Formats: sequence, C-alpha cells, structure tokens
Amino acid sequence: MLVLTRKVGESIAIGDNIKVKVVELKGSQVRLGIQAPDEMRIYREEIYVRVQQENQRAASWELSDFRSVVDLLENSDKEQS
Repeated sequence: MLVLTRKVGESIAIGDNIKVKVVELKGSQVRLGIQAPDEMRIYREEIYVRVQQENQRAASWELSDFRSVVDLLENSDKEQS
C-alpha cells in the first residue's frame, strides 16, 4: 500500500485520468474530491461491498427461484382479473 501525506488543496494522480484532491479536513474526517471519467463508477467501500454481495446473491439464484417469482406474478394477475 502506498501511503502519502497531502495538505488541503493538494492532489494525487492515478494514471492519466483520475485525480484525488484533499478538499477539507474536519476533525477526524477528510473530505476528498475525485475527478474521473464519467464511465468509471466510484463508490464508498461499504457500498461497493454491498453491491458485490447483492450481485453474487443474484447470480446464485437458480431456475426454481425465478419460477417462484413468475408463479407469484401470474397468481397476482389472475387475482386482479
């Protein structure tokens, strides 16, 4: 892991098109500004981990799981008719 020291207003560059700037220090918190291409998704780590877990859960669904959802939807349609 690379560890850097930066002051407010200073930045680091990651590759040619990502820049991370220290915007503000407030107590024990650091506010960062991130410039990156629009197509690059940037998440807080706890959100990224949750997204990955949901993706893995969705990918592990089996056909029977989808069949249950389809059955529920079909029954719901019949009850509304």
